[in-house]
Amino acid sequence: MTNNILKMPSLFIAHGSPMLAIQTTPYTKFLNTLGDSLKPKAIVIFSAHHETEVTTVSVHDNTYDTIYDFYGFPKEMYQIKYPAKGSSSVANSVLDKLQKSGLKAQKETKRGLDHGSWTLLMKMFPNADVPVVQVSVNPNGDARQHYEIGKSLRGLKDEGILIIGSGVTVHNLGAIKWGQDKPEPWAVKFDDFLIENVKSNQLDNLFNWSKLAPNARLAVPTAEHFFPFFVALGASSSDDISSSKVINRHYEVGTLSYLSFNFN
Repeated sequence: MTNNILKMPSLFIAHGSPMLAIQTTPYTKFLNTLGDSLKPKAIVIFSAHHETEVTTVSVHDNTYDTIYDFYGFPKEMYQIKYPAKGSSSVANSVLDKLQKSGLKAQKETKRGLDHGSWTLLMKMFPNADVPVVQVSVNPNGDARQHYEIGKSLRGLKDEGILIIGSGVTVHNLGAIKWGQDKPEPWAVKFDDFLIENVKSNQLDNLFNWSKLAPNARLAVPTAEHFFPFFVALGASSSDDISSSKVINRHYEVGTLSYLSFNFN
């Protein structure tokens, strides 16, 4: 690592509702401030909305299309462009590290940025001047598998590359309480389990979240939004995760969690 390259953290960031793209809220201000505090050479982002069985890495230097993978939102949502460019050199480094760790990985060259990526990035890096490499998650995988994916990429942070897992911890759209600001106790208890086991460095408890966490299946009916948490966790500087920090915690519509972590 050269002196003019800043080591980057790995972050798990809740992307919540797509509406954050056009809103100004305490959370979007948090994202603004977070982005301002970071000067990455490039960003590798694992999006819950890019689902493949085999880890798939976007490899190109072109400007991404903006994907509107949602419906029923205001017209202006479909007019947003986030013209970030890719980085084939960083993407190929991601592929190389995954494969050298014995993990299956493949490349693609044409997919745009889905809203799991661009809604966050446009708030953190509004000038779209940082190259982005988007990577998929496996909805049929497990926590340990995604942790190992993140772990294989640890060296990228020393090169000034920011690793982001973009998802949501408590994500049950069928349990949303419209107009309710106060979080449901069961949602809070699930997140409490995560925080307590991160702080106490209990990786095995986290890997076995589906059996040990309170209200696990209510909080996580399908795991694609939760797996980016484990990618970011794995990309932490070591297997001792006790120094990780909660950087945001609040809830919308009763159950939608905006819990976010810096895993160093």
